[in-house]
Amino acid sequence: MSKLFSNILILAAAGVFSAAALPAQESGNATAGKEIFMKYTCYGCHGFSGQNGPGARLVPMRMTQSGFVNYVRSPRTRQMPSYSTKVLTDAQLGDVYAYIKTLPASPAAKDIAALDQFKEK
Repeated sequence: MSKLFSNILILAAAGVFSAAALPAQESGNATAGKEIFMKYTCYGCHGFSGQNGPGARLVPMRMTQSGFVNYVRSPRTRQMPSYSTKVLTDAQLGDVYAYIKTLPASPAAKDIAALDQFKEK
């Protein structure tokens, strides 16, 4: 094999592996995601704000979109039902992810005026 050809193969392989290491493109329609969030009663466990209820806090979202999809497909707890691609497509879960990303985070306790009365003086 010529040196030029082997160098081309090495560069091509490096390009494939570096592209695989890049994060997946996140996309989704937040409006459609809200409809799915309501239709499948995600709010029943995660609350309407994504951060209150017996389920895990979704806000602030710390997962990537692909991590979120993988978790919904195979949750680590028995309390969370799994959703196969027959129930929700990856695109639909991308929409739910986009919706969750629009939900505002709770303010820090120091920024809640009503809690001032409990501060030590």
